[in-house]
Amino acid sequence: MASTQASIDIPASADQVWNLVAGFNSLAQWLPMIQHSEAQEHGRLRHLTTVDGTVIVERLESYDNAARTYSYSITEGPFPVTDYLATLKVIEVDAGNSRVEWGGQFTPAGITDAEAVEIFDGVYQGGLQALRDNF
Repeated sequence: MASTQASIDIPASADQVWNLVAGFNSLAQWLPMIQHSEAQEHGRLRHLTTVDGTVIVERLESYDNAARTYSYSITEGPFPVTDYLATLKVIEVDAGNSRVEWGGQFTPAGITDAEAVEIFDGVYQGGLQALRDNF
């Protein structure tokens, strides 16, 4: 199993950042590569459509509002991995600053661990920079 994680400091309170990312179906509001997100199964499943038309389906696995974190798996998508589980977490650094950590673990399917890590490094780092650009 391979894993990777990225983090970024954001000049906004943890509550402000969490308010933007906390809704499992809110990805399209802060991640430009996601054109549309549709919630199903009472909000536990999100069907994402990227700007190039790719469909990704993700399932909410755990959610902790007080700890400002949630984890999700991918049930359908273009990624050459299985057993994917990712976690997004917002941490309060001080009153006006926060750190967001986004990482995952997965089993590469038909590619090397390094190739799989490279894919998700790009997703997480690019996604976190897009999130920071909202503040």
